[in-house]
Amino acid sequence: MKKIILSLIIIITLIGCGAYSFTGGNTGDAKTIQIDFFPNQAPLVEPALTQRFTNDLQDLFTRQTNLTLTNSNGDLYFSGEITGYRVTPMSGTAEQTAAQNRLTVTVNVRFTNKLEEKDDFEKTFSFYSDYAANAQLIGGILDSALDEIVERITQDIFNASVAKW
Repeated sequence: MKKIILSLIIIITLIGCGAYSFTGGNTGDAKTIQIDFFPNQAPLVEPALTQRFTNDLQDLFTRQTNLTLTNSNGDLYFSGEITGYRVTPMSGTAEQTAAQNRLTVTVNVRFTNKLEEKDDFEKTFSFYSDYAANAQLIGGILDSALDEIVERITQDIFNASVAKW
């Protein structure tokens, strides 16, 4: 008898959670997603950033949803451009030099949901990574900074579009 009750509780719980995913994304009736290439239109250009950002955004949605990536006519559609890539000094030393620099990336995103037009938006997403001022923003330091920035921005885009956070 205890096994039957326990089984019923588990089944009811799973059925009750059927409208939700473990990633927090709700794609509704959408089956396909189109994510266009995000060109870099910032005054300062990091050549690898456009491909990296676009690929990471596509990977995030294909990993965390059951949507199929398509090149045209996606139920969910993302387009936009990288509008900012800048390095600024953040904190000073007693010698009045920078102790830390900040790399900031800004992306303008247009999202269209062909099935739910009320979900459409155009927003700017931005994030940063700090690094030592005596370090050059190349190689591993650049890779590490871009990993942190792109991961955060793509997750923010995911949350704004399908998680509705």
